[in-house]
Amino acid sequence: VAVAVTGSSGVAAAAGLYRYLRDFCGCHLSWSGAQLRLPDPLPRLRAEIRVAAPGRYRYYQNVCAQSYSFAWWDWARWEREIDWMALSGINLAPAFAGQEAVWQRVRTGAGGRRDREAAGPPDPRCPAQVYRSLGLNQSEIDKYFTGPAFLAWNRMGNLRRWAGPLPPAWHLKQQYLQYRIVERMRSLGMTTVLPAFAGHVPQGVLRVFPLVNATRLGGWSHFDCTYSCIYLLDPEDPMFQVIGTLFLKELIKEFGTDHVYSADTFNEMTPLSSDPAYLSRVSSAVFRSMTGADPEALWLMQGWLFQHQPDFWQPAQVRALLHGVPLGRMIVLDLFAESKPVYQWTESFYGQPFIWCMLHNFGGNHGLFGTVEAINHGPFMARRFPNSTMVGTGLVPEGIEQNDMVYELMNELGWRQEPLDLPSWVTRYAERRYGAPNAAAASAWRLLLRSVYNCTGVCVNHNRSPLVRRPSLHMDTELWYNASDVYEAWRLLLSAGAELGSSPTFRYDLVDVTRQAAQQLVSDFYLDIRRAYQSHALPELLTAGGVLVYDLLPELDNLLSSQSLFLLGRWLESARAAATSDREAEQYELNARNQVTLWGPNGNILDYANKQLGGLVLDYYGVRWSLFISVLVESLNSGRPFHQDQFNQAVFQVERGFVYNKKRYPAMPAGDTLEISRKLFLKYYP
Repeated sequence: VAVAVTGSSGVAAAAGLYRYLRDFCGCHLSWSGAQLRLPDPLPRLRAEIRVAAPGRYRYYQNVCAQSYSFAWWDWARWEREIDWMALSGINLAPAFAGQEAVWQRVRTGAGGRRDREAAGPPDPRCPAQVYRSLGLNQSEIDKYFTGPAFLAWNRMGNLRRWAGPLPPAWHLKQQYLQYRIVERMRSLGMTTVLPAFAGHVPQGVLRVFPLVNATRLGGWSHFDCTYSCIYLLDPEDPMFQVIGTLFLKELIKEFGTDHVYSADTFNEMTPLSSDPAYLSRVSSAVFRSMTGADPEALWLMQGWLFQHQPDFWQPAQVRALLHGVPLGRMIVLDLFAESKPVYQWTESFYGQPFIWCMLHNFGGNHGLFGTVEAINHGPFMARRFPNSTMVGTGLVPEGIEQNDMVYELMNELGWRQEPLDLPSWVTRYAERRYGAPNAAAASAWRLLLRSVYNCTGVCVNHNRSPLVRRPSLHMDTELWYNASDVYEAWRLLLSAGAELGSSPTFRYDLVDVTRQAAQQLVSDFYLDIRRAYQSHALPELLTAGGVLVYDLLPELDNLLSSQSLFLLGRWLESARAAATSDREAEQYELNARNQVTLWGPNGNILDYANKQLGGLVLDYYGVRWSLFISVLVESLNSGRPFHQDQFNQAVFQVERGFVYNKKRYPAMPAGDTLEISRKLFLKYYP
C-alpha cells in the first residue's frame, strides 16, 4: 500500500506523516520514547484528507529551556529534537547556540564562515570578536559570561560571571553545533529565530568608551551586584546602534537568517523609568539595531514581563513598549496564556501580532501537572477575541522531558479548528502510547486527566512538594486535585503491567505515576512528623521520620534509578561529555549540580530547578530530611526550641557539600521498574 503525504512545507508534510501514523497506524512519538509498530498492510485511506492549520505559526521553545534542558546536548540529541519538532508541526523556533562565539569569536580576524573555512581550522589561542573589536580585554569578557548552565539568564541581562568563565572550546563547539541546527531546521522548512542585541553590555564597555551613557540595572531575583546588576545602554546613545548592528551583521554572516530575531530587554527587570516615552525609545532602539543589519527584520518578544510585573506594566507602559515598533513588525509570545493571558487586558497587544502559548513547566521540575481544559479552549477563545491579532499557538516550557501527554495534546490543538473531546482523546492516547488497548491503563489515564492534569484557575506548575523543598515547620502540602485519584491510577497501571510491561513508554509512565504517589506520601509523613513534634510525641516523631528517611526515600531513589530519564548520572555525565579537558569537565559538572540544587552560590534561587532523579533523592533530599528529623529529635530531647535560621545554616552545608562531593553517579538504569513499583505499592498504597 502506498500512502502519499504532501504539504506546503517540509514541516507540513512531516506533520501530515505523523498524523497518518498516529490516527491510522496507532503510533506514538514523545520525549520519553516511541511506539512505532506499523500494521501490515498499511491502512488505506478511503478518501483524500486535507488539513490546514488555523494559525500561521506553531512555535516551540522557551529561552530558559536552553539552560534547563538543552545545555549539554550534542548534535545527535539536537537532531532527534528537531525531527520531533517537524513531526509535531513546529514551524517557528529559536536557534540560540553559538551566539557567545559571535560575541567572542575564537579566530583572528572577523571573517565569516566561508573565510574561515578557506583559512583552515580556527586557532583557539587567538580570540578576536565583537567585544574584542570594541576594545574589551579577555578578563572583562570573562567577568561577563556565565557558565553554560546559566547562559539563558546572561542573555536576558539578569546574570553575569556566575559559574563561568566560558572556555574557548565551548565557543567553538557551540558554533559548529549551530551550523548543523540551523541547516537542519531550514531544510525542513522551519523559520529559525536568531538572537539580537537587547541593550545589555559588559562593564568593560564603559572603560573603552568613558562617555557612553549606560546605567546599571538592579539585582535580579536574590542575586546582588556580585553576579547581577548588568549595564543597560541608553536607547539614544549612538553605541546602542553600533553594537547592536555590528553583532547582528556578524551573526547573519555566520549563520544566515530567516529574518526573525529575539530580544528581551526587561525580563524580570524593572525599567529605569515608567515614562511611556522612554519605553518607546528603548523598543525603537532595539528594533532599529535589527533593521540596521536586516531591513526585513521581525522582532519576536516574550510577553512574560507584562504579567510578571503587572504593577509596573500598566496599559500605558505596555502600549508604549509595543508601539515603539511598527505594527506587524513584532510578534509577542503570550507566554503564560493558559493561566495568565495578557492579550485579554491589552486589547490583543494593542494591534501587534501574538502567539497563544502554553508555558506549563517551570524549572524543568518533575511532577504530574496540566491545565487541560484551559489549553483545550484557550486558543479558540483567543481567536474569537474582538479584533484578535493571534497568529498561532506555542509550547514554551522552561524544561522538557516531562508530562508527554500535555505536549502531544497541545501540538494536536495547533492544527484543530475546535476543542477536542478529552476523555475520548486520552483513551486513544493510552492505546497509541502502549501499542495495545488496555482497559485498566485507559481508566488510569482518564483518572489522571480529570485530576492531576486538570488544574483550573491561575495554576503555576512549580513543584512545592516537601520532598523537593528545604524542610521547615511551615511547608505547603496543598494539592489542586484529589490525591486518591493518583493512588487509584497507580493501582490500575500496576494491574496492566502483565500485558503492557514490555512497553518502554509504559514503564516510564509507571515510574512517573509511582513517583507522584510517593511525592504525595512524603507530604503525609511530613504532616505526621510536624504533628508529632508540635505535640512533643517523640516515639511518633521517630517512627514517621524513620520510615521516611530509611525506607520511603531510598525506595523512591531505587525506582527512579530504574529508568534512564530519571537518572542524576545522565544529567551529570552529559555535562562532562561536553568538555574537552578534565578541568572543563569539573566546571561543567559543578554547573549541572548547582543548577538543580542551590541555583547560585548561596542558594539564591534554592530548589527552583528541582528534579526527582535517582541519586539526587537519596544524596540530596534524603540527607536534608535526615538532618531535619535529627534536629527535631534533639529539640524534643533537650527542650530547646527549633530555630529555622540555625537549621538553614546547617543544612546549607549539606546542600553545598552535595554540589562539591565529586561522587560519580550511574548513567545507566538498574533494577526492574515493575518489581520496585509493586514493592512500594504493597508497602504504602493507602
